[in-house]
Amino acid sequence: MAAWIRPPGSLATGVGALPHRDPVAACTTVLQIFPEFPFVPTLPNRGLQEQIVIMDSEPLPGRVVTGGKLLVDRDLDLSEAMEQIYRDYLEKNAARYGPSPAYASGFHEMMGRRLPTARFLKCQVTGPVTFGMQVVDRDRKPIAYDPQYADILPKMIALRARFCEQEMRRCTGVQETLVVLNEPYLATLGSSVVPVDVGWVRSGWEEMAALVDGGLGIHCCANTDWGFVLSLNPSVLSLDAYGTGREVLLYMDEITAYLERGGVIAWGIVPAEAAPFAGETVDSLHERYRAIREAVTARMDPAVFDARSLVTPTCGIQGADEAMAARIMEAAAAISARERGGE
Repeated sequence: MAAWIRPPGSLATGVGALPHRDPVAACTTVLQIFPEFPFVPTLPNRGLQEQIVIMDSEPLPGRVVTGGKLLVDRDLDLSEAMEQIYRDYLEKNAARYGPSPAYASGFHEMMGRRLPTARFLKCQVTGPVTFGMQVVDRDRKPIAYDPQYADILPKMIALRARFCEQEMRRCTGVQETLVVLNEPYLATLGSSVVPVDVGWVRSGWEEMAALVDGGLGIHCCANTDWGFVLSLNPSVLSLDAYGTGREVLLYMDEITAYLERGGVIAWGIVPAEAAPFAGETVDSLHERYRAIREAVTARMDPAVFDARSLVTPTCGIQGADEAMAARIMEAAAAISARERGGE
């Protein structure tokens, strides 16, 4: 299982994407708003290479980017590249799995910063379910349904995560790291239209957790089988509490057990989209957060809830402009400050 992280004590952080095109400005904004728990921003508005899935696709055997889409070409000889992933996974050799600057400008900029006040540093990579369902072969078949690709994807992503955590510690001086798998496609669990094998999800998770030394989390901003996801014991579960809070709280027994055994929930209570955010205030969003806290703490020690919670936006912030993105993140920081006694 993934390592538990130290209780963050209701700190605030962000999720991943920002609308910025300048990585210097993006990282500076993140560090100003979230000095204790910064995150490495992804910048999809810079172009195709920095968008979800493609940003983590460089090591993928048979990878072809054409017409703005990522495909795999099964007609290529993939055996050597596949074998290399197996060898590197067994040897825990993550050196060749780091992102290049063209695919991760925010990551490379943040790695140039020393972060003496940060207690944690978080980054995000595409999880194997989302990766495997979005990337297809030339016959439009998702590679998650191909046995060979299904087997290497969790190993490849585990190596990417291991590289990122090692680099975050080496470059920034932060001792506690968190790599969060971006997994919106977990919403397909139980679907008969887009079926995903839960056995593959669990075994892949176990392979990834075995290779990562620090925290390994999951972000899913849609509704899913939260009982199953919590049973994986991610270090942090990041979710959209603003949009799906009612559905999440149907799993109250699983939530309280998860928090009590050491897990952390990042409650995405601040809308990441400009329109719903504009209709809210810090006061109204704080009331929503307090309603969730009240519901959960009716079943468990409030001190545990407070210790093992984070406050975040609902998802990455891509559609808003830079000023609005800053206000969204500042709202999360303000709610956190209230919860921690800062207001």
